[in-house]
Amino acid sequence: MSDSNELTSAQRDDLRTIAAMIVPASDEYKVPGADDPTIQADILSTLGRDAALVAKALDHLAKLAGKPLAALDNARRDAVAKEFRASGGGAAATLVRVVLQCYYRDDRVLRSLGLELRAPFPKGYVLEDGDWSLLDPVKARGGALRRAP
Repeated sequence: MSDSNELTSAQRDDLRTIAAMIVPASDEYKVPGADDPTIQADILSTLGRDAALVAKALDHLAKLAGKPLAALDNARRDAVAKEFRASGGGAAATLVRVVLQCYYRDDRVLRSLGLELRAPFPKGYVLEDGDWSLLDPVKARGGALRRAP
């Protein structure tokens, strides 16, 4: 990789292929897959601090596949994806998180979910009251969290 935020052409191709496997397009819900050009552009432009881990995940995926992921038949591609999930560790989890975060902020996807196309702030979203006692173990730790500078 020439720049920490740039993926190689082969990595971008594998990213597009694995993204489509993570979230395929749906005619039923009228939403694109995560391989959609707009979603892919969002992923690539917002990699930031995740770029190195995503590149590591894509390199691991390429090693498992032995050739471009798109060149594999469906059965072999599914087997590689299964092995990738099992052996990819934190890098694979980062790749999946990046794909999902960009997918679920796409206007077409939000619209299909019936969500208002706006930023969550300043209006915010209403959350149902939950069981606040779940935070008791955290509160019991006292000042165990580091202080901001």
